[in-house]
Amino acid sequence: MQTTVKSPVNDSTGNLLDFADGFVRRHIGPSDTHIQQMLELLGFDSLDQFSDALVPEDIRLTQPLDIPSARGEHEFLGALRVIAEKNKVYRSCIGMGYTGTVTPPVILRNVLENPGWYTQYTPYQAEISQGRLEALLNFQTMIADLTGLPLAGASLLDEATAAAEAMCMCVAIARDKKRGFWASDDCHPQTLELLQTRADGLGIDLKVGPIDEIDFNHGQGGLGGLLVQYPTTDGRIEDYAALTARAAENGCLVVASADLLALTVLTPPGEWGADICVGSAQRFGVPMGLGGPHAAFISTHEAHVRKLPGRIIGVSKDRQGNRALRMAIQTREQHIRRDKATSNICTAQALLAIISSFYGVYHGPRGLKQIADRTHAFTCALLKGLERLGHSRTSDTPFFDTIRIRLGKGRASATRQVVDAALERQINLREYSDGTLGVTLDETADAALVADLLAAFNFGHYTGFDIDDLLAEAEADGMLSHGALARTSEYMTHPIFNEHHSETQMLRYIFKLMQRDLSLAHSMIPLGSCTMKLNATSEMLPVTWAEFGHLHPFAPDTQWRGYTQMFRELESWLCEVTGFSAVSLQPNAGAQGEYAGLLVIRAYHEHNAVGENKRNVCLIPTSAHGTNPASAVMAGMHVVPVACDANGNIDMNDLKAKAADHAETLSALMVTYPSTHGVFESTIREVCDVIHRHGGQVYMDGANMNAQVGLTSPATCGADVCHLNLHKTFCIPHGGGGPGMGPIGVAEQLVPFLPGHSVARPDTAGEFAIGAVSAAPYGSPSILTISYVYIALMGAEGLKRATQVALLNANYMARRLSDKFDILYTDKNGNVAHEFIVDCREFDKSVHISIDDIAKRLMDYGFHSPTMSFPVPGTLMIEPTESEPKAELDRFCEAMLAIREEIAAIERGEIDAENNPLKNAPHTMQMIGGDQWPHPYGREQAAWPKAWLRDAKFWPTVGRIDHAYGDRNLICSCPPMEEYQ
Repeated sequence: MQTTVKSPVNDSTGNLLDFADGFVRRHIGPSDTHIQQMLELLGFDSLDQFSDALVPEDIRLTQPLDIPSARGEHEFLGALRVIAEKNKVYRSCIGMGYTGTVTPPVILRNVLENPGWYTQYTPYQAEISQGRLEALLNFQTMIADLTGLPLAGASLLDEATAAAEAMCMCVAIARDKKRGFWASDDCHPQTLELLQTRADGLGIDLKVGPIDEIDFNHGQGGLGGLLVQYPTTDGRIEDYAALTARAAENGCLVVASADLLALTVLTPPGEWGADICVGSAQRFGVPMGLGGPHAAFISTHEAHVRKLPGRIIGVSKDRQGNRALRMAIQTREQHIRRDKATSNICTAQALLAIISSFYGVYHGPRGLKQIADRTHAFTCALLKGLERLGHSRTSDTPFFDTIRIRLGKGRASATRQVVDAALERQINLREYSDGTLGVTLDETADAALVADLLAAFNFGHYTGFDIDDLLAEAEADGMLSHGALARTSEYMTHPIFNEHHSETQMLRYIFKLMQRDLSLAHSMIPLGSCTMKLNATSEMLPVTWAEFGHLHPFAPDTQWRGYTQMFRELESWLCEVTGFSAVSLQPNAGAQGEYAGLLVIRAYHEHNAVGENKRNVCLIPTSAHGTNPASAVMAGMHVVPVACDANGNIDMNDLKAKAADHAETLSALMVTYPSTHGVFESTIREVCDVIHRHGGQVYMDGANMNAQVGLTSPATCGADVCHLNLHKTFCIPHGGGGPGMGPIGVAEQLVPFLPGHSVARPDTAGEFAIGAVSAAPYGSPSILTISYVYIALMGAEGLKRATQVALLNANYMARRLSDKFDILYTDKNGNVAHEFIVDCREFDKSVHISIDDIAKRLMDYGFHSPTMSFPVPGTLMIEPTESEPKAELDRFCEAMLAIREEIAAIERGEIDAENNPLKNAPHTMQMIGGDQWPHPYGREQAAWPKAWLRDAKFWPTVGRIDHAYGDRNLICSCPPMEEYQ
């Protein structure tokens, strides 16, 4: 007979022989005792009673989630090892924009695997983000130098979507007067497919064809832009100088999709006339990960700064005149311009851009050129060996690391034999439809790989060729020289790229920057709508396992059976959580999930239309996330706003009127649930019914899923499609602004339209699949391991408990603050959901204290600000998450209450209205330690207003930043070293 006990700290069923390392109690911050204390304050006896009071009865789940019970951390990681071993890590020579790379161990351990780097939020609060801002500025400088274009951004997803953004940028620069775009058929196939997907939604007339057949009159108004690959997808290095001259004469912009390593030895696009350059920084230290995540890049001329998508890091100064960095111009532009935004980019790939920038800093220009020269040399030696075997290149143009091989006479039918011989040696080649084969080498190449490749092309027999002899032959033939296309200009000359080449220097530089950033390693980050929850170590460990990290996205699927198993299980779990019939894992960011979901709805209406599809109207509440209208426009929809009432809920009368007015053209409604105002609206079922009655589909923004899991679901609410921010609800780190994943779940009628992929069709692709939305068929697979581990360790009961505690923490904090602050929106019982809005507008009216002042003062207390002015100007939206313990909730509340008392002192005339702790915040160590102290309050009140700060104090690196100065004096690359002092 088994002995059982009931223990509040044991996540198991109570069997004494069950695992002792239960994860649920590690993930959920408050103890059982503290949970009970918070429930008592709120007037509830249990978590179930509490959540039932919040979630409307007509949408509550009646059955527990059908997800396996929680598993112990050690046991599950062992099981995951078995799954990982089903993946076969072959040497990849496929290319197509993905190559092997070596992540320097000092960067791997101290950045990629370091919560001090991967748990920060997007650097909207620049004073406590100076470390990652400097790393991103380094990235921009490196990209600008290598591409030969002076202005670079820091937030794109992958090379294919970057090319799509550049296409839209060309049309925008032409003010929509030129809507044609030409893409060379020499580009990577996944890039061409994404261009087509984007062009279809935006009505851009895309033509894919040979570049020598270009027609500058193509499309409405002619070509606004054209795209070339440099080098081409099969490795040729073409001279595009004459083409760019012709394009300029015809008012057509030129976009180059370039290989970053090749640009260390080849003439950069900016020097041969390109207007925009895009590409991937993956080969700069970021593992392939079966497709990601990895940072894309974009650069252009300064004249196009207002059209550049995503984020730009700029240089400004603080109030003390010190150099200070911040996000410039584009910051949160979707929330300002909404349906007029230039892109829907929100979460991007900041952590990966940071890794690539450190890779550039560590190697420096000489090291990068050495890697490039070595890679090229191995490629030349390989080609010489292939020629000895009677094979030949398909072109005699210069090349860098990629060659396309035509087998020798009489052997053209032996392609399969060569491929199989390569596979026997655990090497993947690229196969073309005409029987030719592609080989791409990278920095992991060595003599053994070349020997094995030659053996494969010798039909399984080793050649015995001496690689030094082959290289000597290549050099004698002038093959190692890039001739007229060789780069002559210098790059990365800034000292930052020339001083950190020893591991000691690099380690100290990494940690110097890390110490300038506030992350979850320091304190809670209470951002409403952003769900900054624990990124547990056990969840993060598998990301850097070779079996998950070193796979090419277009490798044969027989080599990633472990991934396949994980995909299928994760899809089924996410279907269970959402209540939907199928899930696509392809979208690799939340906003891209929005875009994909709307494209699916669009395809559904087109399929069912009799004649031309007229359903293009998307209703969006005025409280919606700014990416919602931007995504709708990208999907080819016309945005119609729906009003919200005085309580922040959707105005049902306005919704019904708008739905009726557009009954013939209604495509979709985008709705967030719980509402963006942080309330479980009781009318959500009625909202969905209204849309369905008028022929539309309901898109649910999954930003607030952390309040739904285990209690309700999008399908139960009546939605038809929903994206899931895995970097919010399912624990993928925010990484200073990315990576993210935004898979979509859909109801049965939408399943046939889930995204496909022309290179490697995902299993979830529907019969009438829309085109690819990400460069890789499964988006960014390597970080899906994080959400997979999280769900497995939590189990059904743990997931539900996490949701309940997230709701509890938010309501507890709202109750604690409600005596001194107005809580803007609640339900009829006075409750909020997982986040709440504090109204600060009266302070600005009475004593001119803005939310910006409160945000900066919170830094003195060691906290990141809540979300500012969204969805209501002049307010703060607070979301604690279930991961924060009660002590941390109390600490934040005490900070807010102390700040409120400081405001009250100003109101009473006890503190100067202009020279006070809020107006002067944040207070830096330099200010506190300076000889001068021109303030009527003491240094103690400035820097240590609460006792806990004596035990652990996070110091902002710079004082309050002058954003206007930075925009007037735009500098987006590394300034002279004197300014670093």
